[in-house]
Amino acid sequence: MSTVAVIDYGMGNLHSIVKALQHAAPEVDVVCVSDADTILGADRVVFPGVGAIRDCMQALNQSGLAAVIQEVAKTKPLLGICLGMQALLTDSEENNGTQCLDVVAGHVVHFAESLTDGDGNVLKIPHMGWNQVHQLHQHPLWENIPQDSRFYFVHSYYAQPDDAAAIAATTQYPNAFTCALAQDNVFAVQFHPEKSQAVGLQLLNNFLHWDGHV
Repeated sequence: MSTVAVIDYGMGNLHSIVKALQHAAPEVDVVCVSDADTILGADRVVFPGVGAIRDCMQALNQSGLAAVIQEVAKTKPLLGICLGMQALLTDSEENNGTQCLDVVAGHVVHFAESLTDGDGNVLKIPHMGWNQVHQLHQHPLWENIPQDSRFYFVHSYYAQPDDAAAIAATTQYPNAFTCALAQDNVFAVQFHPEKSQAVGLQLLNNFLHWDGHV
């Protein structure tokens, strides 16, 4: 039986992610852990997160899990979710600047103030609710997910990778922003697949059967 480790560093709705993974692929052993050896020994790793990036990075650095995630990113399929995606970048504007894991070169920036849609209506920050995800290129994690499917978002910051080739998908709010990253054996999403019903479960199922190659 293959195993997937959900990294527990004290931040994130781990119960819903674990349940969604179990539902997506009942034949896979899902473990929620903070132990480095267990994480490194798993076939695949999920890095979730919600909240403030400074608290996230402080928890990862103090626990030694920052180095573990950087090692996983070199060796096996890794899925970052929400704050877990943002933490994979080089740094974030949040909290007047926070150094992140630098797995994917780039920055995390705040949505501009006073965003408006085409009719002049003010768009709220955080960006919250269902929105379309536009796939930019084929990837095993998009298998059986229709173009422009709707996923569930909750965030005020978004990723800006240095290399546009790392952008796997975009979403409009009101302009296009990066909502998914793909780099070698790493895939990361700003939205919450565990809250995105059938298409979210399909993405998780795709990850749980992905060998890390594109």
